[in-house]
Amino acid sequence: MPAFDLDSYVGRSRAVDLSAIPWAEVSRYPVSAEMIRTLRYMQDVESHTIIYLRSLLATRAVDDPDVATFLACWVYEETFHGLALARFLEAAGSPLAPRARPRGQETLAKRFEAAATAMVSKAWADFCAVHMVWGAINELTTLTGYRRFAAVAGHPVLTDLLDRIVLDESRHFFFYYRQAELRLQHRAVARVARFLVDRFWAPVGSGVEADAEVEFLATYLFGGPEGLDAARKVDDTIRRLPGFETAELLEAWMDRRGRSDGGRRNGHHHH
Repeated sequence: MPAFDLDSYVGRSRAVDLSAIPWAEVSRYPVSAEMIRTLRYMQDVESHTIIYLRSLLATRAVDDPDVATFLACWVYEETFHGLALARFLEAAGSPLAPRARPRGQETLAKRFEAAATAMVSKAWADFCAVHMVWGAINELTTLTGYRRFAAVAGHPVLTDLLDRIVLDESRHFFFYYRQAELRLQHRAVARVARFLVDRFWAPVGSGVEADAEVEFLATYLFGGPEGLDAARKVDDTIRRLPGFETAELLEAWMDRRGRSDGGRRNGHHHH
């Protein structure tokens, strides 16, 4: 894989161009309840980026100047993804209610998590490697989810918007993946990173959204042969990282989901 050219990435970093989207056309095409539900989920996840960043800033990730520079662009771009999705919901006639932030219980859990993360990272300088693998898995899952959403929803304006977001996400993914590749060369680092991913990784939004929403999204985006194929591709890509050759991620998570609801998944489709 070629090196990630940080200078040219930073030079090209822009907010998603919202003025180029034909918002007035949104309501000319059907917008299903499933689409609205998916958009709300994705919007919520994107707008949580800033909370996630807060816990990252307490870690040694920012000791690395390249990573610090990248994160500055990353949070800027992600914030605009959240705004773009909110704008689509508004154009579709389902605007988001102003959100009461922060949600008490979640904040406490998140604060604890941030403190734990900071402790682990102080104890272990190679925490950055874990953060990079984690970032790579999440960006790849997200951009795959966006591509699936465009395919499943078949709404031309949404597809245009998601294509633009995917462009950003694939650059983010490339940065994380390249960094992970370099940092996992050390066997000991790869072992710890793998242990933490095996134990704690769950798809984006799992800790933030209600389980029912995560289930719905998994079925809507990754149910059916094409969805499963997309999930497999995510796993195959991550398995090319040192120490992750046998990692079980998205597909295994989908399997567990399918089993845990006793094969009820087929009942979820509202046509």
